[in-house]
Amino acid sequence: MILYNNYILGGLFIACALLIWIFGVKLARAVDVVVHHYGWGEAIGGMLFLAIIADLPEIAITASAAYKHEYVIAVSNLLGGIAIQTVVLVLIDIFGVGRKAPLTNKGHSNILKIEGITVIVILLVLLLGYYNASTIKVPVKYSFEMLCLIIWLVSIFWTKKLYNTHQIKKQAKTNIQTFQPSPIISTIVKPISIHKNKKVASAIIIIFIGSLVMLFAGIGLEMSGEILSKRWGLSGVVFGGTILALCTALPEISTGIASAKIRDYEMAMSDIFGGNSFLALLLLMAAIISGESLLGYFSPSDIYLIWVGIALTFVYLIGMYYHSKKQYLRMGVDSIIVLVLYLISIAGLVYMNK
Repeated sequence: MILYNNYILGGLFIACALLIWIFGVKLARAVDVVVHHYGWGEAIGGMLFLAIIADLPEIAITASAAYKHEYVIAVSNLLGGIAIQTVVLVLIDIFGVGRKAPLTNKGHSNILKIEGITVIVILLVLLLGYYNASTIKVPVKYSFEMLCLIIWLVSIFWTKKLYNTHQIKKQAKTNIQTFQPSPIISTIVKPISIHKNKKVASAIIIIFIGSLVMLFAGIGLEMSGEILSKRWGLSGVVFGGTILALCTALPEISTGIASAKIRDYEMAMSDIFGGNSFLALLLLMAAIISGESLLGYFSPSDIYLIWVGIALTFVYLIGMYYHSKKQYLRMGVDSIIVLVLYLISIAGLVYMNK
């Protein structure tokens, strides 16, 4: 009977993961249409819309775990998710960009650098929050979680300002001359405009439906995965930081590769960096739901995962600074370093939780 139930739970887990993958691709294309229609820019669209939508499974898992006061899987899934989502950039480099050039050679704008720095700063704030919970004891409730939110909002304002400045300079260089269309041209433009509006409306519907599917699929992953991890004798930290984190990172894998395929390289990278900073903000949501800060519940493995996330992000920041054209096995040097570091870190995580 238990074996039969394991098959059912395993099937549910795989089905939810597949739904997340399939709708992740659809959402990448839909968000691309909406972002370009409203002129928000690839990096802003990736950081705000695609990143948040792709993190819906983590939102569902964190909210459910916080409500049940089961913090181990929630925390490890978020922190492990930050590390594994950074490794998604390796997959985008291989399968999304391929032999054209390394990913950081295609995407290395100042906006992406700010987003990467934001991830590192927020993770450092989480570390301060952990040490505060055990030593300093700042009296303001959820102070460090709120500080992470403020940093995230400032980074959005900063990146938006940079994007607007870039667009103004670009427009000045092109010096496009405006003209009044003739009646004949107007009759041609009108149907095209109507077609574009229909396309945008369809994209918004896809985003709405896809978001709901990903949200419920995330709940299914959390429910089935939690039971399976206990039956398989896996540590909550190892399961949450590896298997569950990988499954909830499927939207980033699918959307990232899909974005790179349509040459929205900045959106692909911004989806990852924006998603990572947003994942850390979910600790504030978890604190509000559970009524207590989760920072004090961080284990040594969670602290370890934070440092892994910082190290992997820092490597890509260096890669964006130099944006070398060298490739080995369809990967940039930075992607190779990140992949090796991640594999070593996972081996260390398993060893810590034996």
